Amino acid sequence: MSHSLVTMFYIIATILFILSLSGLSNHETARKGNYYGMFGMAIAILATALSASVSSYMILIIALLMGGFIGTKAALKVEMTQMPELVAIMHSLVGMAAVLVGYANFMDDSLSLEGVEKTIHEVEIYIGILIGAVTFSGSVIAFGKLSERISGKPLLLPNRHFLNLGLLVSAILLGSWFLSSAETGGGTFPLLLITIVALAFGVHMVMAIGGADMPVVVSMLNSYSGWAAAATGFMLSNDLLIVTGALVGSSGAILSYIMCRAMNRHFLSVIAGGFGTASGGEAAEIIGEVQPISAEETAQLLLAAKTIMIIPGYGMAVAQAQHTVYEMTKLLRGKGKKVGFGIHPVAGRMPGHMNVLLAEAKVPYDIVYEMDEINDDWGNIDVSIVIGANDIVNPSATDPNSPIAGMPVIQCWKGKTTIVMKRSMASGYAGVGNPLFVQENTRMLFGDANAMLQAILKALNA
Repeated sequence: MSHSLVTMFYIIATILFILSLSGLSNHETARKGNYYGMFGMAIAILATALSASVSSYMILIIALLMGGFIGTKAALKVEMTQMPELVAIMHSLVGMAAVLVGYANFMDDSLSLEGVEKTIHEVEIYIGILIGAVTFSGSVIAFGKLSERISGKPLLLPNRHFLNLGLLVSAILLGSWFLSSAETGGGTFPLLLITIVALAFGVHMVMAIGGADMPVVVSMLNSYSGWAAAATGFMLSNDLLIVTGALVGSSGAILSYIMCRAMNRHFLSVIAGGFGTASGGEAAEIIGEVQPISAEETAQLLLAAKTIMIIPGYGMAVAQAQHTVYEMTKLLRGKGKKVGFGIHPVAGRMPGHMNVLLAEAKVPYDIVYEMDEINDDWGNIDVSIVIGANDIVNPSATDPNSPIAGMPVIQCWKGKTTIVMKRSMASGYAGVGNPLFVQENTRMLFGDANAMLQAILKALNA
């Protein structure tokens, strides 16, 4: 296939990727956005496979079969609750690809660049390996935290800010050393050193971030992987990789900003160390007794209520209770009740996690509300049901001494009655106790979320 034809197909793929991002920004068009993305990627792969740059179709076919097998296996095996860690580990692969491509380009003797072109290419290699290594190690640590193989508590080393500053200065000095050495045919040693420094920085950066900030980390690493892909595109002189990487990098950065704003956080403070760090005082002690409730009593409260708000959390995802929630919602709406869903921007462990689960269960989009849309209206809510959520409904956010002080939360305790569904009194992912559980208008429904919802549904039908 000629170069001009490949370029044309790349332009078509780029347009489809842009349409995909546009579609994914809205519930109603998200499915269409996914289709645009899939078609765009299929065109990109086909155009690349048929381009003149391919020297061995056997290697390409083997790589496509291996990648296709792994992707299909992951799609069939991974549950929705495992999506955050799957996204994190996929980001690590992009980072590793950037590192490997960087080294391959550095060791490629067939390139005959001179002068400014050679210097620019070496800068591309250096930046690609730097960003790729940070993305790889950071994503691996994020995967470990999200899958609970590594503790979600932040690892706060002494003088960690000076350590980060030292690593940054080292990256600049090593970059200068690499460029000067590469001019005389060297540069391998400083390149190996920056790889080690970047890997260490990625580990330290994510280890210092607390559990409640992990949604920001996911979107941040998404941005990093995009810039790593763009750097790879520059090294390979591939326009599509550059454009696609820039799209992913910029959209990930915007999403990170949105997540930080939703949590009343500054991006730099997240990088410096997330929730769970000391805030200048002792967190308020939670004193009081819980008031348990049964599934049958919950059903009676729902039947007596006119307005009901359901607040889903990670526990709903773990119990796979979204379909039962929809059946209960459909039944209550059929009885004339006004039912809505309140979604916190960081509910679950990945941005949009709860929205995806509710869409999977076919919950109507027009009854799903963002936190900002409902927080001023709790005086009109008769009953709210919190399903497996903790940090996003924690009144401790209003306590200046709390580790989550200032985090915007869904203020369900301002409603008339709050029913919290949990397996136990354990704290949430941020490791912070929740005084909501002992408030006078709160009732605790203990047990598996799906089992309890099934019991409520049965009682409603009785």
